Amino acid sequence: MDALEDGQGFQPSLAEVVFRNSQLCYPVVLLFAFIISAAIHSIVTSKTEEEVVAPAVKGPGGKPLPFTKKRREHHDAQGPFVHSGSVAKAVFQYLSAGLVLTFVANGAAIALHALSARGVKGEVGDWWCDEQRIVYVAGSAFFYVYVLITLFDWENSPNIVHFITWILGLFGEFVVLFSFALIVTGNHYSNLGAKDPIPKLTNGPDSWDVVDLSIGAVRILLITVMAFTYAALTTRKCIKEKQRYDEEASQSDCDETSPLLNGNHRNYQTDSNRRGDRRTSRTDSEEAGCPQRAAEAAFYRPEKLPHKTWFEYCRGYSVFFPYLWPAKSIRLQGIILVCFFLVILQRFVNIAVPAQMGRVTDALEPKDGVFTMPWIQVGLLVLYKLLQGPSGLLGSLRSILWIPVSQHTYRALTTAAFEHVHSLSLDFHLGKRTGEVLSALNKGASINQFLEQTTFQVVPMLIDLFVAIIFFYVKFGPMYALFVSVITFYYLYLTIRMAATRADQRRDMVNADREEEAVKNDSITSYETVKYFNAEKYEFARYRNAILNFQAAEAKVTWGMNHMNMCQSMVFMCGFLVIMMTCAYQVSQGTRTLGEFVSLITYLGQLQGPLNFFGTFYRTVQQAMISGERLLELFKIQPSVIDGPEVVDLAHCTGHLKWNNVGFSYDKRRPALHDLTFECKPGTTTAFVGESGGGKSTVFRLMFRYYNCQEGSIQMDGHDVKDLTIDSVRRFIGVVPQDTILFNETLMYNLKYANPNATDEDVYDACRAAAIHDRILSFPDGYDTKVGERGLRLSGGEKQRVAIARTILKNPQIIMLDEATSALDGETEQKIQSKLISGNFGAGRTLLIIAHRLSTITHADQIIVLHAGTMVEKGTHEELLALGGRYASMWEKHCRAERAAEHALKATLKAQKLLSRANLSRDDDHSDGYDSMVSSTILQTGLKSPNTGTSTPDNVSDTTSHKGSSSHSDDDSSNASVSGSEGTLHDEASDESHEEDNHNNTYNRRAAAIQPITGRRDSAEQISASYASRSRLSSSYSLPPRVRANS
Repeated sequence: MDALEDGQGFQPSLAEVVFRNSQLCYPVVLLFAFIISAAIHSIVTSKTEEEVVAPAVKGPGGKPLPFTKKRREHHDAQGPFVHSGSVAKAVFQYLSAGLVLTFVANGAAIALHALSARGVKGEVGDWWCDEQRIVYVAGSAFFYVYVLITLFDWENSPNIVHFITWILGLFGEFVVLFSFALIVTGNHYSNLGAKDPIPKLTNGPDSWDVVDLSIGAVRILLITVMAFTYAALTTRKCIKEKQRYDEEASQSDCDETSPLLNGNHRNYQTDSNRRGDRRTSRTDSEEAGCPQRAAEAAFYRPEKLPHKTWFEYCRGYSVFFPYLWPAKSIRLQGIILVCFFLVILQRFVNIAVPAQMGRVTDALEPKDGVFTMPWIQVGLLVLYKLLQGPSGLLGSLRSILWIPVSQHTYRALTTAAFEHVHSLSLDFHLGKRTGEVLSALNKGASINQFLEQTTFQVVPMLIDLFVAIIFFYVKFGPMYALFVSVITFYYLYLTIRMAATRADQRRDMVNADREEEAVKNDSITSYETVKYFNAEKYEFARYRNAILNFQAAEAKVTWGMNHMNMCQSMVFMCGFLVIMMTCAYQVSQGTRTLGEFVSLITYLGQLQGPLNFFGTFYRTVQQAMISGERLLELFKIQPSVIDGPEVVDLAHCTGHLKWNNVGFSYDKRRPALHDLTFECKPGTTTAFVGESGGGKSTVFRLMFRYYNCQEGSIQMDGHDVKDLTIDSVRRFIGVVPQDTILFNETLMYNLKYANPNATDEDVYDACRAAAIHDRILSFPDGYDTKVGERGLRLSGGEKQRVAIARTILKNPQIIMLDEATSALDGETEQKIQSKLISGNFGAGRTLLIIAHRLSTITHADQIIVLHAGTMVEKGTHEELLALGGRYASMWEKHCRAERAAEHALKATLKAQKLLSRANLSRDDDHSDGYDSMVSSTILQTGLKSPNTGTSTPDNVSDTTSHKGSSSHSDDDSSNASVSGSEGTLHDEASDESHEEDNHNNTYNRRAAAIQPITGRRDSAEQISASYASRSRLSSSYSLPPRVRANS
């Protein structure tokens, strides 16, 4: 047509204009329609808001948290559309394949027509179709090949996206076929696409035109059959679904056994979070704050790629955007705008470089046999090259400017994740795996990397690809634009398709990496346990297996990546070869210049960069998104105990506590507490005793608001604790746990952690009250001593005393002691309790104590005996003994153990005296070195002292070596008294008198005898003092006769 217009002055008809433009636009319109409809369909079919649960709380800084999935009780409900069966899907696949074959037939007809006309001179000349015909046939063929692939790949296919495509395609085919029929049935010029056309006016179609018309008619028939078949199937399925719903509705209306209100038990929200005696629609597990999905771990670890649309992914990751955007910094926002402007400038430079290369090449060609140096053209090329690329001036300037923005996003996201983990309730932290939580927290860098690459690499890359297609269309024509479009589209599709199929492998690699980190963290954290059981080889093997699993998963990912790289290179090089050969042929025929050839090759090489990067980036983004899923799932976890909308801050607290019929359960099948009622007045001491698992620790957890009670109410100074802020409730409560965890810092840091404003003198006073001050001063570094990981460098008793001192520094009104002195000796325990209860610190404060050693709670104002979560007894020590119930039985067992220890001590002392009288050596010549006395677990007399020739208990010498010379002098004096009696026979009375006179000096030896019985590992002085205090306590109370009889 162009030749006719320019060469002969003929004007094309309207049908010819429509035919040419419709062929050019047909594949482009279909491609854009398919992409847009697929995107809309993805958004519409994604999970709606009704399928997710909005978070009840805000994230750090008041920013939103992600939605969580709603648990469905019924999974058999289907949507209004039922997917096509396998037979129907196969029919569509065959029809679509036939549609592709029609375009293949068009291409074959064009090739045969060209071959048959080749070399025939005269009227007709060499025949070839125009570029619009090539774009129509080749572009449509590649497009419908992709449609055919989606019919195999997409799970729910065909769908509305295919139907829209078929309708538009049917309309376009009608336009193309009708306009072509009008052209060939009338007077028209043949040989329109020849290189040197000789126009020939023809009336009516020739044989090749008939072939094209026939193929077009078959194509219209196939598209019509697919469109109407899909419409018929969809209509039939909609009718069936409507009938089924109508039948279900009618059955529901006629069901006489249904409740009055249609069986929908609506729980009008009464907000039991606000009052303990009212219930809410929330489940017990939600109220309790325990894990809602017991089968899952502390938080979700995805094993396989979840079936999500891109819209669902974007919506899920949008929760990170408020943390990433610098809303409060105008300076950072200005930097972002400047960076975007630099990115736009880089796009213009990318277009200018290949165009300038062509100009330089053309300028270097001789003109009239004279060569000239194109200084200006070469200078512009050098300038463009300096500005081009990520390492050019523009890219480097953008990277420098982006540094503060990148640091802001990383800082905001990482700190938000850290704050969110601290805001989670106790149930999460009890079930967490520390290594995996730390791994998830470290994924803030992945999200930051994903954001930066998306902003400054992916979006510019897509712009470059779009601009490249326009550039080739304007500069080289529609045929080259088609070649570039096909290369780009199938390169991207191949990358996404192959990377998606290997997403599970990459996920396995990520999970294996997390498992390796978790194994390493658990093993190093449990260092002492490993040593106790000589399990080094087992741990080495376990870690080695974790590494092997990771490397096996990594090898699969690496192999898949290399395989994808090969396929990408093949696609690009095939397209590159076709374009280069076509342009080279045109240069040889004189239709293209050498400069255009250089520009085309340069731009193609420049285009390979974004395409290769997209393959790399897609893998990187996939890795970042898989890693970010861990952090996203962590953000989805919400605290189970939160402040209500109308809570108030407790400004002052007197310590008046009241529990009213409190009920609580971790699992609905087994209550932890049931109908618990008691009152603690200010300044009183309440002790909780009972067997393990009776509910004592649960009482403390509810009091500290780690959980909310499900029944009843807990009041503090007349206020329901649910009406008070969690922070204000905890502000007035001090807790000394049984297992004290300290930071790996100095003792001073750990002590001042309770009150950063405390002076050093305040710390010293608190440590004196906790009987730990002198012990700390005996350390080489004093209060600057590092306590080690979790405080493991300190003994159990030392850690407990540090915890007590820390609680004293907090100065709370309510003190909760959970076996806080279980690792202390009796004397130290009595000193601390006397200061806590009757001293200045304990005056006016409410004490709650959990104790298994009953002698430590005889002073309590009330003792509550718990059994299976129920209060079975309550009263003072004397009242409970007089009651003769469970507490009296526990006390009798406690006293019996003390008496057994005393009898064992007396037996040991008597054996020692017999040894002294008989002057027996510990080394028995007749025993072959075997000492039966040493092997006894009760009668331990120790080894010979090298100085005195007497025996000293091994455990006494070991445990008292750090106490100083005073303990050694006590041992020496007692040993001397025994050795002084050697060789002399005394009567029994004089021995007993001698024992009473040296009663205090022999406590160390008694302590050595008690240790094997009690299992305690305290020092000799501690055990001696403990024994003395217990003996005084056990002798000061007597049991009623019926209790002794029952025992």
